[in-house]
Amino acid sequence: MRSLWHFTIMLFGAVIAITLFFSSAATAQNTIRDAEIESLMRQFSDPLFTAAGLNTSSVDIYIINDKTMNAFVTRGQKMFLHTGIILQAETPNELKGVIAHETAHISGGHLARSSDAISKASRPMILTMGLGVLAAVAGEPQAAMALLNSASQFGTLTFFTHSRIQEASADQAAANFLETSGQSGKGLIKFYERFRFQEVMSGARRFPYFRTHPLSSDRIDSLAIEVNAAKYADALDNKQEIFALEMVKAKIIGFLDKPQRVFLQYPQTDQSLPAKYARAIAYYQEASTKQALEKIAELIELQPENPYFNELYGQVLFESGKSKQAVYYHQKSVDLAPASPLLHLNLAQALVATNTPENLKLAKEHLDFVIRYEPGNSFAWYQVSILHEKAGEFGLAKLATAEQAYAMHDYFRALSFAGRAKQDLQPNTPQWRRANDILLVIAADPQIRKYMRSSKGKGGH
Repeated sequence: MRSLWHFTIMLFGAVIAITLFFSSAATAQNTIRDAEIESLMRQFSDPLFTAAGLNTSSVDIYIINDKTMNAFVTRGQKMFLHTGIILQAETPNELKGVIAHETAHISGGHLARSSDAISKASRPMILTMGLGVLAAVAGEPQAAMALLNSASQFGTLTFFTHSRIQEASADQAAANFLETSGQSGKGLIKFYERFRFQEVMSGARRFPYFRTHPLSSDRIDSLAIEVNAAKYADALDNKQEIFALEMVKAKIIGFLDKPQRVFLQYPQTDQSLPAKYARAIAYYQEASTKQALEKIAELIELQPENPYFNELYGQVLFESGKSKQAVYYHQKSVDLAPASPLLHLNLAQALVATNTPENLKLAKEHLDFVIRYEPGNSFAWYQVSILHEKAGEFGLAKLATAEQAYAMHDYFRALSFAGRAKQDLQPNTPQWRRANDILLVIAADPQIRKYMRSSKGKGGH
């Protein structure tokens, strides 16, 4: 009986684990920021968001530093793309198909329904466990064990039946979004067909994408019927987008793989621009600064109007302690892509490092731009705190540090600096009220307070 009760508790734990997965998956990931990658993902995504009736500025896209192939969405209209799925996409249309599918999960309200699906899935599971316990009490241990062993299977089957319905619905919606935006849905079909073998690999599936997006031949066939009948079924990717995706892939590989592997994948015999890009980054990654600058300079000579080549050159200079020289290239990157907050942030950082009154004033303007578009950018707030400290504005420096801590979910530190800022700032000024708002929000939000109590119990400050 003791072992049966232990087994029952383990099964209840499985239900809880499924629920927790949906609420915590996004926060457990390692996001990366890059102006070029984010710009291309926006270029691919925004037409699909518009076709889905979504406000493009309300959907946040996060790039996850993870080589496994996966993409998912969470509540709050947040879409997460692993670097692995970008690298696995052979064409822009394949990647757009995945993005369209995830967009359908957002517009279809599938996230809200998942909670109900999990609840429904747990009912037969819990009922079966109850029957198993009763059988054990009645002196039928074999029947009890059979019922308990089948309980989790009943729950899983119920949930994934609901999931398959959602997946089919998302496929049809994705095809519609692609068609509405004048694009083919064949890329999504090709993507599915290339990884159809994952469906027969059971628990040994290599890619997590297909654990949450189960495939079937019927599902692919049904999607193909609709896509092949569409007006834009034979629409092709344009050359600019194909090239841009290859450049982004080269950048991801250059930064995330070891230099030796990069040089093997992009040997010197490959004189394409993506290969040169990857090798230049690899030289930078292995701290061969002189070679990196030479190779990036060659890229700039080939494409002087490419903001990201100029950004990379400025980054290498900055990290080599040459802030004044870096300013020129970061300024050029901003001139070429003025809408990018990340490029403005790079320029601001270089300007702050020069520590001249004129450049500090310019840095403040660029940081104001960044925070206007990304109020939760913690690194921007850190740079703002440096500016205020250099100017002797210690109350504002403390407020900026509180903003930085709040953006990083470091609520203990946010409370500390917001309280100290409030003491230093003139009462009832906008800055004083903002410090007070941080204190009030942390005090009033039950989730934050719960998180803080949990963190304190684990040794947090």
